[in-house]
Amino acid sequence: MAIPTPDRTIDRPSPEALLAAANRELRGKLKIFLGAAPGVGKTYEMLSAARQRRAEGVDVVVGVVETHGRAETAALLEGLETVPRRHIDYKGRSLEEMDIDAVLARRPALVLVDELAHTNAPGSRHPKRYLDVLELLAAGIDVYTTLNVQHVESLNDIVARITRIRVRETVPDSIVDGADSVEVIDLTPEDLIKRLGEGKVYVREAAERALKHYFSPGNLTALRELALRRTAERVDEQMRSYMREHAIAGPWAAGQRVLVCIDPSPDAENVVRAAKRTADSLRAPMLALYVETDRHATLSEAERGRLAETIRLAERLGAEAATIPGRRIAEDVLAFARERNVTRIVVGKSNRSAWFELLHGSVVDDLVRTSGGIAIEVVAATHATADSAWAGWRPERAPTWAYAEAALSVVVAGVIGVGIDRLVNLSNISLVFVVPVLLSAARHGIWPSVWAAALGAVAYNFFFLPPLYEFTITDPANVVALFFFLLVAVSTSALATRSRSRSLAARREAQVTAELYSFSRKIVGLADLDDLLWTIVAQIARMVRVEVVVLMPEHDRPGRTALDIKAAFPPEDMLEDADLAAALWCWDHDQPTGRGSDSLPGARRLFVPLRTARGKVAVLGVINRDNDAPLTPEQRRLLDALGDQAAVAIERVLLARDIDAARLGAERERLRSAMLTSVSHDLRTPLASILGAVSSLRSYGERYDPATRDELLATAQDEAERLNRFVGNLLDMTRLDAGAVSVKREPVDVADLIATALRRAEPLLRAHRVVATVAPDLAPVELDFVLGEQVLFNLLDNAAKYTPEGTTIAIEARAENGHVLLSVRDEGPGLAAADLPHVFEKFYRAREGDRRRAGTGLGLAIAKGFVEAQGGRIVARNRPGRSGAEFVISFPAMTRAAPTP
Repeated sequence: MAIPTPDRTIDRPSPEALLAAANRELRGKLKIFLGAAPGVGKTYEMLSAARQRRAEGVDVVVGVVETHGRAETAALLEGLETVPRRHIDYKGRSLEEMDIDAVLARRPALVLVDELAHTNAPGSRHPKRYLDVLELLAAGIDVYTTLNVQHVESLNDIVARITRIRVRETVPDSIVDGADSVEVIDLTPEDLIKRLGEGKVYVREAAERALKHYFSPGNLTALRELALRRTAERVDEQMRSYMREHAIAGPWAAGQRVLVCIDPSPDAENVVRAAKRTADSLRAPMLALYVETDRHATLSEAERGRLAETIRLAERLGAEAATIPGRRIAEDVLAFARERNVTRIVVGKSNRSAWFELLHGSVVDDLVRTSGGIAIEVVAATHATADSAWAGWRPERAPTWAYAEAALSVVVAGVIGVGIDRLVNLSNISLVFVVPVLLSAARHGIWPSVWAAALGAVAYNFFFLPPLYEFTITDPANVVALFFFLLVAVSTSALATRSRSRSLAARREAQVTAELYSFSRKIVGLADLDDLLWTIVAQIARMVRVEVVVLMPEHDRPGRTALDIKAAFPPEDMLEDADLAAALWCWDHDQPTGRGSDSLPGARRLFVPLRTARGKVAVLGVINRDNDAPLTPEQRRLLDALGDQAAVAIERVLLARDIDAARLGAERERLRSAMLTSVSHDLRTPLASILGAVSSLRSYGERYDPATRDELLATAQDEAERLNRFVGNLLDMTRLDAGAVSVKREPVDVADLIATALRRAEPLLRAHRVVATVAPDLAPVELDFVLGEQVLFNLLDNAAKYTPEGTTIAIEARAENGHVLLSVRDEGPGLAAADLPHVFEKFYRAREGDRRRAGTGLGLAIAKGFVEAQGGRIVARNRPGRSGAEFVISFPAMTRAAPTP
């Protein structure tokens, strides 16, 4: 039967699936309690589930259950009907097996059959217990059974490799696949080992042996994963059956994993496509891997382009692409595969000659030889490959001065060698010429070192081999010596060149790592978004050698998102239409777009999304600084690393901004609630008094004497004035919040200011004694008289509210350090330590016992706002040495004294 692919639309249910579902309805239901190892509690869970079904009214009997001496398991058997077992004589012993005929005759709704993989005694109807279960299911009887994962036939060899123990009793996979439900009985390795040590699995001697061999933590973890994976495969098959039965199309998961090896060869894309077909047939995820060896530095531009295209093709086909540094490709590929639990490796086979493979080795042969349990799929090559022994080996070119330096070093070595030869008679004077070879290889690579080796061989022949100062050699031994000298020199130069290339690669990696570490430390300390973005674009431009632009979304109207340039290096504030369209596409579809990608390649820049686990945060646009060529794989890899760090840093700043906004919103909500609470209470109180007085006068005015009517009218007037003050405070606070307070500065005499405030506050201060003190010759202050009078009035109102009747309220004005200080003191209880930091906050009211004091909580906040708007300061404190609060206002004094009226 053809299996529908995820993109195929299913118009009707599958007839085969419906037929299979109908057949299942005619047979009993099978439930398997699957465990990773003995002792995890499969039988216990089966009995618990059976007792639950029995409580629901289901007819449950026990066909065969092995308690293995476990008391808690035996306790669950109590109360369950057990079918007597059948006794079979075998070699003088009496063996007990499940009596299948008795179970069929009893015909319960559900029967419990423990240990599905058990082998029956000879003479039984079926050699295996699972065959007994199949007969019970065919009779329409439901079965609960237990099974360990090592008994599944397809996993038997895997378990043997893990545990070094091969299990002989197995169950066909069709039994597990045909089960109506599979329940994994999971237990951590630590808990299972603890149960084993407590003697709940085996007797103590057997438990000690098991701990040393089978029940190691590593084995148990691997078996646990096998059980979970096998159950996941069964669940996946059930889901596919359900989809086929109900005409549902969708992607289907699988448990295998395919790895494709990428290289710069022309056949690499064909290998990737073959791996995709394999992954689809297995319904498995695909990974793509490129191992970057020393040869990567010598790749041509064409090979680098093919490599980049192959990686993009793999990503386009849904693979997870990765690039790792390495030396031996086969070893690195297998290490990566084992780390990612890869089950199949797809690799291309090149048309290299036997001579080439003899010199360089074969990656395919190495993979096949050392893959172990990983399957290797080899894709044949379709393009001819140069089979020269030196094919693909293109050492980097060295400048001309490098050859001149190598020649000069040989001359110096020759001079030194001649000097040593005249002073000391050395037979191995040729070693002097190895030094310039090593120096040239370490500094400039293979070709200058070969040049130095050749010059050294000529100089050695000319100056040290007889006949001297001639290029002829008479002694055959000297010919051999010269040959081996040249061989040693060239071999040494090759080794030194390889060491140099590895050293340079390690230095580059260390430099990149250090710069990434420095970049991460630099952006961690930035809290401002603009500073962060400029740091990001400057770092990316310097490290990747590109021009950079960062765009972030701005929602200009509902349903539309616009991207604005937030930072660029070099600075830029506009993009071409094609680039802007590519950036919007990148943001909307969350995938790379623009030059070098598969979407909108006509744009000049490549745009990549900066994302975190929470989603997208920005779009990064880059273009090569020197040319318009697409980014190389190294640039893309470095760009991705920098982009990941940048995305996390941007998200951190945005989250901090969101937290501040949320905190501000919460504070605003708190103030709104406080305002509504205060205003609703403090406005309704005077309104109630006014309404009461007015309604009494209108209804019973002729019955009141003049004194009573005057008292009611005075009450209404006082409460109206009080209400007017509340409304005035609200309006003043609104002006402060809106920044609409206009200050009209003029020279103000402090005594006049105090007198005006006292006259206005006289109705509030009737029950208190007021003492005003103004220092003589006090300089005037430059402020707004109306705002200043309102400040003093609010302070007097606050003192009258919070001090007992009959106490003294003192106002003092004095000069101190070029400032005029106005103090308002009372003899009340003072300010609590918890209230001092908050007395000037809006809607804050000090506590009086267990409740808040009356008032809107705006008077002191307005006073503080008006004082600071005029360039002054106000502080609140308790009076030293006695009870009471003191509010001190400070204004700069004018240099010119004004007469006191």
